Amino acid sequence: MSLRCPTCGASYNDSARFCTRDGTALLPLATGPAHGPGPQALQGALRAPDGGARVNVPVPKAELPAHATLAGQILDGRYLIERKLGEGGMSFVYLATEVATGTRRAIKVLSPSLSQDATAMARLKREAALAGKVRHPNVCHIECMGQTPTGLVYVVMPFLEGEILSDRTYRLGQLPIDEVVPLIVEIAAGLHAAHEEQVVHRDLKPENIMIVRGPDGRPHAVVMDFGLAKERHAGPELERLTATGIVLGTPEFMSPEQLRGKPLDGRSDVYALALITVETLTGALPFSGKSQQELMLARLRNEPTPIRKLRPDLRFPVSVERVLLKALARNPSDRYPSAPEFAAALAAATHPGSLGNTAQVLKKWFG
Repeated sequence: MSLRCPTCGASYNDSARFCTRDGTALLPLATGPAHGPGPQALQGALRAPDGGARVNVPVPKAELPAHATLAGQILDGRYLIERKLGEGGMSFVYLATEVATGTRRAIKVLSPSLSQDATAMARLKREAALAGKVRHPNVCHIECMGQTPTGLVYVVMPFLEGEILSDRTYRLGQLPIDEVVPLIVEIAAGLHAAHEEQVVHRDLKPENIMIVRGPDGRPHAVVMDFGLAKERHAGPELERLTATGIVLGTPEFMSPEQLRGKPLDGRSDVYALALITVETLTGALPFSGKSQQELMLARLRNEPTPIRKLRPDLRFPVSVERVLLKALARNPSDRYPSAPEFAAALAAATHPGSLGNTAQVLKKWFG
């Protein structure tokens, strides 16, 4: 059974009890049908009211900072704050209604102490600028960034009503492959839109994927939180910011080259997307370790555990396993060169013969 930290999303095997990063008690990521609310990473920006119980560190009311008690107030004369959706290490996220239009929004309010930190502000402005460049149905974009007269800094995003992918996997144990593949295709489409803008996500994980119900009634995937996104051709200022940034990503889903601090491109996101695919299909990750260091070393030194060993009770075409192992290659040049090519190969392997080859699937879904 895998365990996950509800605060940062880090995964551990069943011998661990507390997160080595923040000391939070670990919760199970079930490998079979589960009951009760699933864990969540509090840095996930958008969370539906019915998306599962929130796990917050209790804080006495007398100690709550001002930006944690905005419910019922009008922010910057524009947004009526309804309630808090979640919180992370550097922000609180609220559900709000735009007064002028009546439109619901999700608003991330930065901690006042961090808003006075030049590095934190640079990171937030970079997040807003990068995420604002990517416009795609499968990407949650930042609409604007503002600052109140009292100094509160905030960003405004669409409010997405749905369920975080990690919670969905926890609740169900694992998802059927015919449900997973369309979601992976949509995530790949969103990533491709970002990669076309020369932006790499860098922190792709199940906690950063929201599953929403579309007009057709089907579940659809939306990629969130480009807070660690980085332009592939970043200048020295962004290079220094990344080196000293507040968050460096989630080790469980980092590519080997990211763990080594090497230059990244879209193939690093392909690696993370393949890990998400494995966990969603099996309820487990293909690498294990008793600590963050062991997990990182396993990613750098070991081959991933095949899905047939992770879940012997599940039956997948052998071609599916081949596709996943290729996407999880340690050397980026051995992986699929783009997210759509990985998704198309996965779709073609899932239904051999019925969908045609990878090129035909690419043409059908990505044009």
